[in-house]
Amino acid sequence: MKVILPLLAPLLFFLVAYAAQPESMAPQNPQAQAAYEEIRATFDMVPTYMKEFPQEAISGAWQEIRDIQLNPTTALTPKTKELIGVAVAAQIPCTYCVYFHKRAAKFNGATPQEINYAIAVAADTRKWATFWEGSPIEMPKFKMDVDNMIKFLRKKKPAEMSELKPSPLVGDVNAAHKDMEKTVGIVPNFIKSYAAKGVAGAWNEHKMLSMNPKSPLSPATIDLISYAVSAQTSCERCVYIYSEFAKLHGATEEQMRETVAMAAITRHWSTFLNGLQQPEKDFQREVDQIFQRLEDRKTQLNKQISSRK
Repeated sequence: MKVILPLLAPLLFFLVAYAAQPESMAPQNPQAQAAYEEIRATFDMVPTYMKEFPQEAISGAWQEIRDIQLNPTTALTPKTKELIGVAVAAQIPCTYCVYFHKRAAKFNGATPQEINYAIAVAADTRKWATFWEGSPIEMPKFKMDVDNMIKFLRKKKPAEMSELKPSPLVGDVNAAHKDMEKTVGIVPNFIKSYAAKGVAGAWNEHKMLSMNPKSPLSPATIDLISYAVSAQTSCERCVYIYSEFAKLHGATEEQMRETVAMAAITRHWSTFLNGLQQPEKDFQREVDQIFQRLEDRKTQLNKQISSRK
């Protein structure tokens, strides 16, 4: 033992010295370095959570954010993508992601009303996902009801679709069933099985959130938000009904693919951020710095455009 200890001493010294090196001295993946440079060029900084992400994967993770979320030429508008992000984040839940996507949504022109509406749609979607998973109808019957609703709505003229009024609200289960028949052509079996005392309120909420032409969000945007939430709750029934309604309201295949991609990106970073547990105030401070710099750039660009006129 006396012979071994002197031999181990230099090795222990090396290991301690290596561990004590500052972060900047740590070996760096060339692809990670390129990603950091691009992130810094975009945000004027590399946020802590991106620095902490494994270097082996940060290049690909950043590339996906850049090409989907931050890309202004996607099928979805930047505002719609961020409304999807905040809606998905709110029901995960991930307070980090909610904070980021709210700031991003505002930066891209979303109003507080639109943001709150998107979150409410997510809540309604999650409620029905819970019920349908807990009290499942056979999938073929569920699909048949959805298909019959879509057929009925396709026959309606645009003027008829706009006749929906915010009042009066139905007061009981029988009135709710009559209103469903008038609105979507049938009383779906997947709603008939809901608790009788709760049907009227549940229908009133869903109808005025998701089928209201006076809504601050377009029907397609509402359906895509529900589709995004459904995609990462593993509710097969929800995915079917909201994808069909999204197509009814004009959503394209590419918009639907990007919707699911945004849900996936949000879920991906929520998992890492929740596990990383960066102090929330530090995270929020960095996000505020990012969007303040982006706002400054936007202001400067607008001034330059105005000066050329």
